[in-house]
Amino acid sequence: MQDMLAQLEKLRRDAAECELIRNLATDPKKRELFDRLAAHLTVLASEVERAILESGKKG
Repeated sequence: MQDMLAQLEKLRRDAAECELIRNLATDPKKRELFDRLAAHLTVLASEVERAILESGKKG
């Protein structure tokens, strides 16, 4: 479970970093890329969080 929590935090940090890069980017293509990366990492974090919650219900 600790490994899943660590990965969840890493995904959240990475998503926040991508959002920061997106917000600072002047190139539209770079903004779009980092926007998509942030969104994807946010979805992955949500899925990991859901898996953690589901594993807690089983235990």
